[in-house]
Amino acid sequence: MNRRHMIIFSQKKKMILLVQVLGALYGLLAVIFGAFGAHALKKSFTEDQLKSFETGVKYQMYHAILLLILGFNMGFTTPLENYMAYCFILGVFLFSFSIYGLCLSASKGRKWKLLGPLTPLGGLLLVIGWGLLGYSFIANIV
Repeated sequence: MNRRHMIIFSQKKKMILLVQVLGALYGLLAVIFGAFGAHALKKSFTEDQLKSFETGVKYQMYHAILLLILGFNMGFTTPLENYMAYCFILGVFLFSFSIYGLCLSASKGRKWKLLGPLTPLGGLLLVIGWGLLGYSFIANIV
């Protein structure tokens, strides 16, 4: 292999590893946060805050599983595949973690309103990621 092919191969491996590691990390944190929310936060959260927190955990776990599936099944050889992965990675972070911050801060009586706009931005990135995934399937057919 020449130098150019080795660089591309190395970048591909790094992207696969990034997707797999973050998928595993997001899954791990979803289990921890879910248990934390179900037990420790139940006493200090309102019912609405608990539901919001659980929504963040569910979406984080769904996308952790998706990242693991993508990490083991996609080659990340095209910009489309890379953009898709980045949308899911950043989207989960912005969506779920902003919900966690909003719920925790509101339960302490000091809601961090600056996190509010991050939740829909994260949701939009997740939608874009799913759209890119769907497009990747039909792009080869058309």
